[in-house]
Amino acid sequence: MGEKNPVKAAAEKAANALIQKRSGAEDGIPGRPGFESPPVVEPTEVRGPLPVKSDQSGPETVGPTGQATGAAQEDVAQGDAYLTTAQGARLYDTDHSLKAGARGPVLIQDHHLREKITHFDHERIPERVVHARGAAARGVFRGYGTAAGVTKAAFLGKDVETPVFVRFSTVLGSRGSADTVRDTRGFATKFYTREGTFDLVGNNIPVFFIQDAIKFPDVIHAGKPHPDREIPQAQSAHDTFWDFVTLHTEATHHTLWNMSDRGIPRSYRTMEGFGVHTFRLVNSEGGTTLVKFHWKPRLGVHSLVWEEAQIISGMDPDFHRRDLADAIEAGAYPEWELGVQTFPDTPEQTFEGIDLLDPTKIVPEELAPVQPIGLMTLNANPSNFFAETEQVAFHVGHLVPGIDVTDDPLLAGRLFSYLDTQISRLGGPNFGQIPINRPHAPVNDMLRDGMHQTAVHTGVAPYHPNSLDGGCPFLAGAETGAFIETPVTVPRAQKVRKAPASFDDHFSQPRLFWLSMSPVEREHIIAAYTFELGKCYEQPIRERALQVLANIDADLCGQVATGLGLPAPEPTVPPAGVAPSPALSQVGEVWPPDGRVIGIVTDESGDLDGVRSVRRAVLEAGMVPLVIAPTGGSLDAGGDPVTVQRTFATARSIEFDAILLAGVAGPAADAYGARDAKAGDGRTSMGQATDPRVLLMLSEAFRHGKALGGWAGASPALEAAGIPLNAPGVVNGDSATEVLEQVTRLLGEHRVWERFPTAV
Repeated sequence: MGEKNPVKAAAEKAANALIQKRSGAEDGIPGRPGFESPPVVEPTEVRGPLPVKSDQSGPETVGPTGQATGAAQEDVAQGDAYLTTAQGARLYDTDHSLKAGARGPVLIQDHHLREKITHFDHERIPERVVHARGAAARGVFRGYGTAAGVTKAAFLGKDVETPVFVRFSTVLGSRGSADTVRDTRGFATKFYTREGTFDLVGNNIPVFFIQDAIKFPDVIHAGKPHPDREIPQAQSAHDTFWDFVTLHTEATHHTLWNMSDRGIPRSYRTMEGFGVHTFRLVNSEGGTTLVKFHWKPRLGVHSLVWEEAQIISGMDPDFHRRDLADAIEAGAYPEWELGVQTFPDTPEQTFEGIDLLDPTKIVPEELAPVQPIGLMTLNANPSNFFAETEQVAFHVGHLVPGIDVTDDPLLAGRLFSYLDTQISRLGGPNFGQIPINRPHAPVNDMLRDGMHQTAVHTGVAPYHPNSLDGGCPFLAGAETGAFIETPVTVPRAQKVRKAPASFDDHFSQPRLFWLSMSPVEREHIIAAYTFELGKCYEQPIRERALQVLANIDADLCGQVATGLGLPAPEPTVPPAGVAPSPALSQVGEVWPPDGRVIGIVTDESGDLDGVRSVRRAVLEAGMVPLVIAPTGGSLDAGGDPVTVQRTFATARSIEFDAILLAGVAGPAADAYGARDAKAGDGRTSMGQATDPRVLLMLSEAFRHGKALGGWAGASPALEAAGIPLNAPGVVNGDSATEVLEQVTRLLGEHRVWERFPTAV
């Protein structure tokens, strides 16, 4: 091989420098397990623990009482170069129990065996009753200062930066369930403010199933697996769920959101977040404003299609948590703007006829625009899943001066339940001293003792008032940053177990949501209801569900009824006269392609120069390129190697937002059904011009509305996959970079929506 072109070499060097700046990952591709690649043989040279990867970070080093320690993060991790007991005694062996002779009985005096096994037996803590399956990241929130007129909360001040830890989750599934099930997602944010910890504990759906927390055990019991067989896992497509939500029609609005594309988000990075409840903000003059919190993703709100979600559950059940971690490692930091809808704090606590204390209702953004008040950027992955993601404890009662609660009856129950469940799950009342939960503001709470107390308190008088400790701690006033509840007048009323009449409208807002959907989104809702109700065994439950749908919209009910083979009932209430809210639809806008994953299919005969240029351009655009080839390793090993990240056996369309073809990739040596079922009939695979697994990738991606592109004579592969070359979202060209440019523009709309036929 001749010398490399110096211009090309310089460009490659610059691209590699960019890669290294954006990511600690080798070759610019996220996913390397550790800090450095391991040797083939077991290392024997003694050295200390390796650093964490550049994308990872642990909790800030504050003490149990919120005081900054100044310690480096590596100083609070295990640090000896030699294996030790929990008490620091070095060990010479950890593979053999202490025995009476090599073949003799194990001795009970083996303190290392007992310590190791005992700790292992207790490694697991009770998983969360709900939101057990989650992923998390840390970052920073920067206030815009635009909220100064409505709240005195210091972290919302102009350019104030506050560390945050965010946990995303599913609701129904266990810790071992899949990421892409149809479910509501949790979106919980812990702000470590200088005035104390503020937790905004929300969901990706702005309403909830119930209006009163007393029914929360009921809706969760209904949604969880049936108690006799413990199936089905992590899904709502079963009788008990639909029995509950059709008998409690207040759940209709949330159920409709769940049956929409919002129930299967593309990633946590493209997921909206909502505080659900109405909160009360207090400004520096004591004025109050009612608000609803919104997280708006910079990448837009995007979802999976149902078949895609089902395939992912089998191929990669960790899809969402992997996507989040890989994006951060690749330098494609997810961002959300925090915004508020504001409403006058009137005695009625209503706005435009909507009861602001009803958690099953939204206020359309056309009536109350969302006003941005800050930007959150997630820029680091946790260094230990259990210590941080699993042990983080959120609570809606973690408030700071300037933010207060309202009389929402669902919120009232949450204010009790979150604190109560942490005591059970994390082993006692001192869960706030776990590093990930420690406030970044000084703590002097007079709370003492209890399980897992790690603070070493001084003084003799943990009570107030006292004189023996010099009167400390003292009470604060408003001028010294005290949290003071808003003095709200409570009307004289009888004690009753009732809901206000304004809570009785269960159908007008579901109808508003349905009318706000685009035709393709309505098709997906119809398909979701048909699938879920089709999974119910009892026909009376299906009939009852159709009656609920009839009260929303006749077309929706009729289409689902047809799919179930049942007659469509007449509505029992007249259809509500509501105006659509375009802000509720996910279709119609253009968004940046940051962090999108581009699959590049090639082999040794492909246009490898084109692959190199496309890969470089993808990285420079803030996206992630994955090269897919017949085998692993690299292509053109004798020249300028192209590293392969996926093989035809390991790749599947669901991993990619778009697929590019650098020519026609012929069948690999393992392209037969006995070796890989995706290859189909082994007798015919080798006679094809294109590997059958590539054809499967292309056909799936086309069916799921993804952009496809090819150059260097790739057209035969597209045609072999049954894809018309003139179909929407299919790009053919001679230049690799021009094809990528057109495909990138298509990614701005997330999918090629024209490919989805609609009937409604």
